[in-house]
Amino acid sequence: MITRRKFLKKAAIGMASLAIFPVKKWLPLAQFPQAERLGRVNVGMVEVKTRPDPDSATVAKVYEDSVVPWLREVVGRQPYRRNQRWVETPDGYIWAPYLQPVENLPNGPVKTLPETSLGAGMWAEVSIPYIDLILDNPPARSPWLQEDTNPRLYYSQVFWIDGTRQDGDGQVWYRVNERYGYGDILWAKAEAFRPITNDEIAPIHPEAENKRVVVNIAYQTLSCFEGNNEVYYALISSGFRYNIDGNRTETWETPLGIRPIWRKLISAHMSGGTTGGGYDLAGVSWTSLFEGNGVALHGTFWHNNFGEEMSHGCVNLAPLDAKWIFRWVNPIVAYDPGDITIGMPGGTQVEVVEA
Repeated sequence: MITRRKFLKKAAIGMASLAIFPVKKWLPLAQFPQAERLGRVNVGMVEVKTRPDPDSATVAKVYEDSVVPWLREVVGRQPYRRNQRWVETPDGYIWAPYLQPVENLPNGPVKTLPETSLGAGMWAEVSIPYIDLILDNPPARSPWLQEDTNPRLYYSQVFWIDGTRQDGDGQVWYRVNERYGYGDILWAKAEAFRPITNDEIAPIHPEAENKRVVVNIAYQTLSCFEGNNEVYYALISSGFRYNIDGNRTETWETPLGIRPIWRKLISAHMSGGTTGGGYDLAGVSWTSLFEGNGVALHGTFWHNNFGEEMSHGCVNLAPLDAKWIFRWVNPIVAYDPGDITIGMPGGTQVEVVEA
């Protein structure tokens, strides 16, 4: 974990760093289809079907990070799976869990970063399907960077931007940092990021009493209550309760019981597990921790299979759902620094049930 002192030291050199790394001019912004809604393939390969049914004819194969127009979502057939959602594309149908819902919304660059308690910087969200990266301080430290020869960030990931630079062609680059990452310093083209404003993290219903979150792992749902009134509902993906042989396991299970939210972060770096069964995820958005070992409610960009168990113990949510919940639950988090930890009795209670 990077300390605050190290973070401030790194931030101080942010504006000079780009002068020494080799700018890869062969990294143009990717060209994406022209459509209001898009889907990014989030697995190695998917088949495009003539009908929303795996037994229908395959008309094409598309590969990881391919981006396709998302015409509409329909109910189809997928045997032995809870999710029966399919996405209609111009060429046919793709099972919805294999497509991350994305948009292509490039932004004008911010050339001067605002001043904060951490130095010049801002929170920003990736607003295009993906953006390629340049590593400023090799060798890579994060496992995901060590394993990926073509590192990218994806739509809805959130990072701290603490430096800018304009190259000889007038292209503005952002220095992408993580407050609690491994220390890798990354650069990406500024158009890929949407600055997050103070207003959009403002608390929702701060005056409401008796707030509580109920996570039902049997139905893979989450409900937010103010007293007896349900004010928000979402599909989730909790931790795996059964191993590949169908036997109950506690290894990746979301723990049952009632626990308070004790820490919130606008963005978190999440790692865990072992070789072959581990994970390393940067820029995980809207994270609300409610269990001491790091179990959290958080945004998810790597799958779209909400309604089925998918996690290593956390409660996966679609990014917009995670953001609403992050703003609604206590404690309240300020934009600067975008991170808060509180002692017992903690904040809003999260009750995980199996019923």
